[in-house]
Amino acid sequence: MKSSKEAVQSAAKEFLQFVNRGVSPYHVVEECKRRLLAAGFTELKESEKWNIEPSKKYFVTRNYSSLIAFAVGGQYLPGNGFSMIGAHTDSPCLKVKPRSLKTKQGCLQVGVECYGGGIWNTWFDRDLTIAGRVMVKSDGRLLHKLVHVPRPLLRVPHLAIHLQRDINDSFGPNKENHLVPIIATAVQEELETGSASCGDASCATSTAEKHHPVLVKVLCSELGVAPEALLDFELCLADTQPGALGGVYEEFIYSPRLDNLHSCYCALQGLMQSCSGDSLAKDPNIRMVTLYDNEEVGSESAQGAQSNLTELILSRLAASSSNLTAFQQAAPLSFMISADMAHAVHPNYIEKHEENHRPAFHKGPVIKFNSNQRYATTAVTASVVREVASQVGVPLQDVMVRNDSPCGTTIGPILAARLGIPVMDIGAPQLSMHSIREMCCTSSVLQSTTLFKGFFELFPTVRSTLVVD
Repeated sequence: MKSSKEAVQSAAKEFLQFVNRGVSPYHVVEECKRRLLAAGFTELKESEKWNIEPSKKYFVTRNYSSLIAFAVGGQYLPGNGFSMIGAHTDSPCLKVKPRSLKTKQGCLQVGVECYGGGIWNTWFDRDLTIAGRVMVKSDGRLLHKLVHVPRPLLRVPHLAIHLQRDINDSFGPNKENHLVPIIATAVQEELETGSASCGDASCATSTAEKHHPVLVKVLCSELGVAPEALLDFELCLADTQPGALGGVYEEFIYSPRLDNLHSCYCALQGLMQSCSGDSLAKDPNIRMVTLYDNEEVGSESAQGAQSNLTELILSRLAASSSNLTAFQQAAPLSFMISADMAHAVHPNYIEKHEENHRPAFHKGPVIKFNSNQRYATTAVTASVVREVASQVGVPLQDVMVRNDSPCGTTIGPILAARLGIPVMDIGAPQLSMHSIREMCCTSSVLQSTTLFKGFFELFPTVRSTLVVD
């Protein structure tokens, strides 16, 4: 696959718009919804009856943090397969506690909880803000509203080196005591408002009392509601520095949340682009993208990959009064690509990588292997994707961790076990995974999108050549 620098950078810049808007899982779903509606997809509700038609495109959300989008092949019949790509909408972050009001030494602080396995020392000395969703009561209804304050509001300051001389030898912050961000000082608050916060939120009864008035005021100002209307919220801390192209040749992407908004974006683009021609009208399958929340904490939630969401949607689409085993027939004819970022070889830590499995930038998406089933890839599923990649001209790489190294996992094994569908794990190579700012190469966006588009268009044909069971 040879693409012009202009095409590579155009795809990377479009992705940056996506990742900069996706400041929380809720904002990711909001941005996906916006793009899907613009591409002619129809929104469905889980709680309503569906009337699905061939060659039409749909999507459904759950908890507004997970989303499933699908396009029905023109030749689809119940019992035919599903061509699927899965990814996740969440990333490691700090989340505001249900009672966040803290005051220490004249500093107003916001209590936070660590979500997922972040490299927490990278959250120090960053210009942070808040983003997420707020539940409000309005005209007798309980509504959820998204909020993102674009300006810096919070900061977790480092302790000066003069007070911890060994910081460059080892730095392991206490996650409860040392990661608490400062939002204001009591002195300035009193000058601005005439009163100062004090104490804690242990005895608070209303939502507004559980948090510093200054935080409540910011939320209410952004949402246009009164403090009494606030019922609850789920807020992430987010870096205010936007993602950007970097390197002397602008060949890198420096950004928060590459894991795993890169995969979300490329999967969504692959689906939408595959529907722009006439291939969907000839497709016997349903093309589907599944984007889940809570992967970073094990996927065990109503909106995670371990939930019944995927199974309910697939069985609903396969349902037929004339074929009562349509869903069971569809499973072996289906296929899922589990798309999650992969570790590129780090030039400063070469010894951490298995000597024959060192993925590099610009050399293509990375197929993940693990015999202990931390990844779901098999020889069969890898061969299917290798065939698709060869037909669309996308190079591929392989990765496997060292025997003396732990191995991460993905939604792949979860969905392979839960659905009985063949799954392959793949991801674009990146550095600084789970840092507040991560790094990948610009070419990976176009390569991944091209591969995923090709998968949707070619999988039924490739599957017809497969002889295993």
